[in-house]
Amino acid sequence: MIERILPAEAVAEESTGSPPAVAGDFLHPEEAAVVARAVPKRKEEFAAVRACARRALGRLGFPPVPLVPNRRGAPQWPAGVVGSMTHCDGYRAAVVARSGALASVGIDAEPNGPLPDGVLDVVSLPGERARIRSLTALRPDVHWDRLLFSAKESVFKTWYPLTGQELDFEEAELDVDPGAGTFSARLLVPGPVVGGVHLDGFTGRWAVGGGFVLTAIALPAAVPAQAVVPAQAVTPAPGPVPAPAPGPRGGPPAGGPAAPVSGSAASPA
Repeated sequence: MIERILPAEAVAEESTGSPPAVAGDFLHPEEAAVVARAVPKRKEEFAAVRACARRALGRLGFPPVPLVPNRRGAPQWPAGVVGSMTHCDGYRAAVVARSGALASVGIDAEPNGPLPDGVLDVVSLPGERARIRSLTALRPDVHWDRLLFSAKESVFKTWYPLTGQELDFEEAELDVDPGAGTFSARLLVPGPVVGGVHLDGFTGRWAVGGGFVLTAIALPAAVPAQAVVPAQAVTPAPGPVPAPAPGPRGGPPAGGPAAPVSGSAASPA
């Protein structure tokens, strides 16, 4: 499913259903140490998404290597590779590309169901919530709040390898095109530098199928002229007072509902 919303330069592998109970047996020692104290389900998902990543890397000609998360939870890819992983209950995927083709890539998968109560107010801006209401009236078969959250996760996963910095949910404003299957993210902080220019946002694609919402951003290594603005034109937008922070990024607010929203780049994938 995920390949439908990715360019030809990206290599993707995915799996559905429950991960095999023996998935953890195929972890490298460095990876096994990361989840040594995790519950079995967490270990299985951690291993299963890495199995997807190693298959994808193999298609690029890379040997199996440990894929250990850094302090922020983002997987550390081999030199010359950019990539992204995602997993939620019943679905996991990994995408990789050569760094000469793509500067960064971010993917996210979510169940096509509503966000837990209270989460939307934390992860969205007022204008985004208004657009979600309009989209819901237009196409109630899609849970647009969940799609917005997924797209923001893909934005973060694209942003972080380029900057090494955090990006709050309120620091990117999204607009979703329900007909074209695309979305755009306008950065409300100075964007990353790619090819000597600052980006003021990202564009991505989305799809719904099999009970899941999928989003993806694939940023070309050579950014098209229409996608960039001169560095001096980018100025920080005054931000609103921060909303209460979620627990782990991709989870409900601290003290809020316990229902998870995703396994994301923010917790070791």
